[in-house]
Amino acid sequence: MKSGLKLKKLEHWHIIALIMMVFDVIAVNFSYFMGLWFRFDCAVSMIDPDYLYMFFRFIPVSSLICLIVFRAFRLYNSIWRFASYTELMRILIAALCNTVLHVLLMSLLYGRMPVSYYVIGGGLQLMFTLLVRFSYRIVLIIKRNGRNNVGGGKAKRVMLIGAGNAGQIILRDVNSVDHSSNLRICCIIDDNPNKWGRSVEGVPVVGGRKHIRSNVEKYQIDKIFLAIPSATAEEKRTILNICKETGCEIKALPGVSQLVSGQVNLGDMQQIAVEDLLGREPIRVNMEEIYDYISGKTILVTGGGGSIGSELCRQVAAHDPKLLIIFDIYENNAYDIEQELKEKYPDLNMKVLIGSVRDSRRLTSLFAKYRPEIVYHAAAHKHVPLMEESPCESIKNNVIGTYKTAYAAMIYGCKRFVLISTDKAVNPTNIMGASKRLCEMVVQSFDAAVKNGTAKDLPMLFTHQVEEVEGIPEAVVSGDFRTEFVAVRFGNVLGSNGSVIPLFKKQIAKGGPVKVTHPDIIRYFMTIPEAVSLVMQAGTYADGGEIFVLDMGVPVKIDELARNLIKLSGYEPDVDIPIIYTGLRPGEKLYEEKLMDEEGMQKTANSLIHIGNPIPFDTAQFLIDLNDLMRAAYDNDEHIVDKVAGIVHTYHPNQAGAVKKDETFHKLHKEACGVS
Repeated sequence: MKSGLKLKKLEHWHIIALIMMVFDVIAVNFSYFMGLWFRFDCAVSMIDPDYLYMFFRFIPVSSLICLIVFRAFRLYNSIWRFASYTELMRILIAALCNTVLHVLLMSLLYGRMPVSYYVIGGGLQLMFTLLVRFSYRIVLIIKRNGRNNVGGGKAKRVMLIGAGNAGQIILRDVNSVDHSSNLRICCIIDDNPNKWGRSVEGVPVVGGRKHIRSNVEKYQIDKIFLAIPSATAEEKRTILNICKETGCEIKALPGVSQLVSGQVNLGDMQQIAVEDLLGREPIRVNMEEIYDYISGKTILVTGGGGSIGSELCRQVAAHDPKLLIIFDIYENNAYDIEQELKEKYPDLNMKVLIGSVRDSRRLTSLFAKYRPEIVYHAAAHKHVPLMEESPCESIKNNVIGTYKTAYAAMIYGCKRFVLISTDKAVNPTNIMGASKRLCEMVVQSFDAAVKNGTAKDLPMLFTHQVEEVEGIPEAVVSGDFRTEFVAVRFGNVLGSNGSVIPLFKKQIAKGGPVKVTHPDIIRYFMTIPEAVSLVMQAGTYADGGEIFVLDMGVPVKIDELARNLIKLSGYEPDVDIPIIYTGLRPGEKLYEEKLMDEEGMQKTANSLIHIGNPIPFDTAQFLIDLNDLMRAAYDNDEHIVDKVAGIVHTYHPNQAGAVKKDETFHKLHKEACGVS
């Protein structure tokens, strides 16, 4: 018969705690014995026998008091390699309480002892208790300092910028005995003159931002840690522009949220992002408007696994939708965003579906089953050079995929369809940009048909007949269509799958060269969350038919972007990491426009969101041409580019002419854009 009793396994710390209990009992009693010994001139033979008798009779009581008091103050539960001020205070209070109880109980039970007995015994007790608990930490500190000083300073020498709360926490974390990254903070920079010439935990505060370069040389700094999470974007940019000229690797705390949550540590230090050098505050939107717009609705995001689509999913998930549908053809991306949202929003009602926007039956099935109220159409082929080599695929996926998705949204009663467009759709010189302009024209055609009451006459552009679809929607029969169709156009986003930033970082990690297409090429940039939040807010302003244009700020020279990335990584451009110019790729422009010349600009409630007046075109002829274009694309027609140019009159596939025009534009607008 098995015993119902189960022995609890002793952990290593339990054994250490038992050893410390034995030590404390011995140390406390030895301390008070030493008190008697010192009182009587350090000679045992001279100690009064009555005092010795009382002392030895009190040993069991003294031992029990010691264990009870020390246990009450959790002196057997701490991890002493991390002992700090908190543990020190607990030891001081515990030792004081133990001494007071020793005095009271000795006097009550046996009689009074000499005053020096209590004073010397209590003092020695405190000393032994502190010594045994902090000795391990002291040994580790000595070992760490010795390791850092071996071989002429093997440790990486660090300059810390910021002597505030965050900086002090980072400093303590680096100095932690458990820290094994072999770093040594040599000096601190802070703009407060009151701190200059003083020190934080032994590290000198050597001056403000103007003293960064001189002290990098003086202290032979290898790394710079920026620990001012509350700094504005402009302040951060100014400091980083100084730091990037030092040749040091630079890291920073990403924001003030870590400090507020009390989670600041060395692990929060991140590589400097290029957007930190753009020098503008993060774009804010009216989240209340977006919440009212999204909350309680069924939302479909096509291309939901991509860089833009996944961020749309994140922001939709944060606004309490009734159902979020993620639709993507690439299962790995879809799976990644699904797992991320499941972990962050465990109560989120979400469906992740695999399929293509080119598959009309799949789309029809999806819309018929879930009836999404808002569609964010982010699914598209976006890589310019790849689409130049496969133009028919650009038409199939971008244009026909958009048409089929928009058609399904319309016949199944979707309230709003938002197309994610691009500034490459303006005066396009590549097939990808031209295809996105065609997508905008599709959206405008659908909106015009809905408003004119002719939506029922829109061709299906399907490979099957609508009668083959089960459950014909009532809207198809009645012709009562109410979907609002809009497009949102913006430029490059930092860190997206098509951005140059990840490519540059990979090239730098390999030691170069960093490849830039042209020394004068410029682009507009915005972070993915900023762009997506503006897309969502633009959706709240829609009445149908608009092309919303996001203000991307001041354009950035890609060459300067590459050089800054190299400097932020601790290298010198053209010395440590070479930069080579490869020439403009097929279909690539020196600049990107946000509006066509013919389009005007209307304001919205958000100063960063504008509306371009739609350029009129013959919708009926466009739909006929689009049907022919679909046939040509599926036949892989070699002349597809010419057919697109015949429909999109602003499309200029002649690359040489486009480059010449770009260079002229670039010279005329250099100063206006603030690009040197």
